Amino acid sequence: MPNIGIVVREEIVRLSRKECRQQVEPIKKTTTQVRHEVAALKRQVAQLERQVAVLSRKVPGTASVKVDSKTKPSRFSANGLQAQRSRLDLSAADFGKLLGVSAKSIYNWESEKARPRVEQIAKLAALRGLGKREVAGRLGRLNEAKE
Repeated sequence: MPNIGIVVREEIVRLSRKECRQQVEPIKKTTTQVRHEVAALKRQVAQLERQVAVLSRKVPGTASVKVDSKTKPSRFSANGLQAQRSRLDLSAADFGKLLGVSAKSIYNWESEKARPRVEQIAKLAALRGLGKREVAGRLGRLNEAKE
């Protein structure tokens, strides 16, 4: 015949496990549901990021430059950028409009705090051959497009 202490202890263990299961089961279900919602939100964010990337490529007025892996990449020089901007007699804001970036980006590039991306370097190279009149015409079209 078993000892009464052992029987009581086993019964307490059994009841405590049952109680724990009753407490934990709803939490497990909630956790599973939250994980599914987080996964759905991650998919939605990824889709929206793809849409933003596609739409940012279609920004009107930016110089459309295709960057091929076969073409030789252009070099970037902060002094060259300053010289080009002063040659065209443009403010950083106007120069940024031509490239599709902010004036702050232009200042950061010129002060060598940052470097432009490969696509932006390609756009800079495309602007090198333009004169003041052509640049003024492009700026005029950009301003008209925004209004």
